[in-house]
Amino acid sequence: MFTDSAKVFIKSGDGGNGHVSFRRELYVPNGGPDGGDGGKGGDIIFEVDDGLNTLVDFRHVRKYVAKSGEEGGKRRCHGADGNDLIVKVPEGTVVKDMESGKVITDMSGDNRREIILKGGKGGLGNMHFATSTMQVPKYAQPGQPGQELWVQLELKVIADVGLVGFPNVGKSTLLSRVSNARPKVANYHFTTLNPHLGVVNLGDGNSFVMADIPGLIEGASDGAGLGHEFLRHIERTKILLHVVDGASVEGRNPVGDVHAIMNELSAYNPALLDLPQVIAANKLDALYDDGQDPLKALKDEFEPQGIPVFGISAVSGEGVNELLYHLFKVLKTIDRTPKIFEKEFSVEYQADRNLPYTVTRDEDGAFVVEGPRIEKMLGYTNLDSEKGFDFFQKFLKENGILADLEKAGIEEGDTVRMYGLAFDYYK
Repeated sequence: MFTDSAKVFIKSGDGGNGHVSFRRELYVPNGGPDGGDGGKGGDIIFEVDDGLNTLVDFRHVRKYVAKSGEEGGKRRCHGADGNDLIVKVPEGTVVKDMESGKVITDMSGDNRREIILKGGKGGLGNMHFATSTMQVPKYAQPGQPGQELWVQLELKVIADVGLVGFPNVGKSTLLSRVSNARPKVANYHFTTLNPHLGVVNLGDGNSFVMADIPGLIEGASDGAGLGHEFLRHIERTKILLHVVDGASVEGRNPVGDVHAIMNELSAYNPALLDLPQVIAANKLDALYDDGQDPLKALKDEFEPQGIPVFGISAVSGEGVNELLYHLFKVLKTIDRTPKIFEKEFSVEYQADRNLPYTVTRDEDGAFVVEGPRIEKMLGYTNLDSEKGFDFFQKFLKENGILADLEKAGIEEGDTVRMYGLAFDYYK
């Protein structure tokens, strides 16, 4: 089964924690802090692989987690960075945030490799937090957590000309005749389950890409059959080539088929009908002289609407060259730059609030809170003013210090000391 959409979970690596340690050397009884920094977490990177043309691999693996960074070590040793995780996808894959449906990135054109989630930063070791008043810091910074996200992957084929039509009308046969593509061809319905791309070479360096979009059915725009999965492939094409059974081999009405396909395209995305359209009435080699002229009926119906009709036989080659040169002539008049879906969603990274501090208890029962940012904050905050004291309380709450004091067993009326200042704790 062809798979052109998938839901996967991705997570970048956590940053490694900073380390707490002190120099221990002979004749150096009071060595300073030498705890190293933690390593950075691995990124989640999406990369185009030209050898892929489906998302079928994502049916079996739905969780992608990058490695976390290692904790820092003694003697200022830096923890190893976590390895990035590279996720290979076929060109044309659109990555969307699953919750909002917004586009994160489009792996098309020049965008061959992109970092989707950045790994968490490694925490700083205690060697960074020594000050004149705190020469033996017993705290280090924890690593930042990685980012995680559920994403929707959608593969949208990139081609100049998209073949559309009901099953078994000869689209695969036509593509195999005019290009280097070799799709499976057989005389039964739904032969094509995955799009095939082929390069049509007209000589003198003139060429274009043609895609056999799998057969549609009525109700496809409502999700019937494999409709939604196949209709999205048409969004990138520059010209729609309707292929119909001009000989009505199976009793189909070619005019009615074109209208039915147009209705499905319009219901899915009305802008698709603004694309240039051409009709190829196929299987003329099988046409019986029963007094009817389906080719004339198609011309009478659609050429007044500006849609040219060509009679062809994909088996014998009759009329095929005339059709191809017309398609190339139209392509020369339009911008062939592949449509790129613009970025709509950016991953928001949390501010670094991994504040290194310690909560300890003195022999007299007072709680002692120490940390470099706490010391710095107290240096520029006027606690005698109402606004200054409100800022101080908000700082303690937002950075989790109050919660940690409560976990340590603080009760109302207990004393909290911070760098020469003492406070009574009340909720």
